[in-house]
Amino acid sequence: MNHLAHTFLAGDDELLRLGGLMGDFVHGQPDPALPEGVIAGIRLHRAIDVYTDSHPVVAAARSLLPAPYRRYGGILLDMWFDHLLAREFPRWSEQGLEPYSTGVRELLRRYEPLLPPALLRFRHYMDAHALPGGYARPEELAAALDGISHRLRRENPVGEAMPVLVGLDAELRGRFEVFFPQLQGFAREWIEAHGSLSPSGRGLG
Repeated sequence: MNHLAHTFLAGDDELLRLGGLMGDFVHGQPDPALPEGVIAGIRLHRAIDVYTDSHPVVAAARSLLPAPYRRYGGILLDMWFDHLLAREFPRWSEQGLEPYSTGVRELLRRYEPLLPPALLRFRHYMDAHALPGGYARPEELAAALDGISHRLRRENPVGEAMPVLVGLDAELRGRFEVFFPQLQGFAREWIEAHGSLSPSGRGLG
């Protein structure tokens, strides 16, 4: 899952959401100086990634991708599933996509001193492209895939994957609609098991 899904799955606690966003930009053990809720959000992010990568419905979706795209199926499905979530956000959330997305960017501004350098740089990209809500737009997703392709070290087809993903839209959406409610249940159970670790628990709305 990508940025929109990770913040959404973290629920209403803003420190868990912040950790969910930081998860892709923190490697190894999180800095113990971070707030406890942020560390929990990073761990939730990692738990979501493990659950997603090992889920049989996601494996079935990955198998739909033709070679050589299947090798990069994890990246492509993370991005496409965020696109599907953004595209049909009112189905999953009582809040509109644009106010939710604005709230995510405001969250990053409020906690800017805590952001790792890579996320601080990405925050400016998010502002310029109205992310994560911008992932609802195919042209924005295509640009993101192109950027990912150029950041990968070896030659890859990620930047040319949009026509393949569009062609598989109905089949991938069907699998997403089976998988995502299960992922929501997993995230809720994880949060309940680990308690509400943020002292504020303030939402973004």
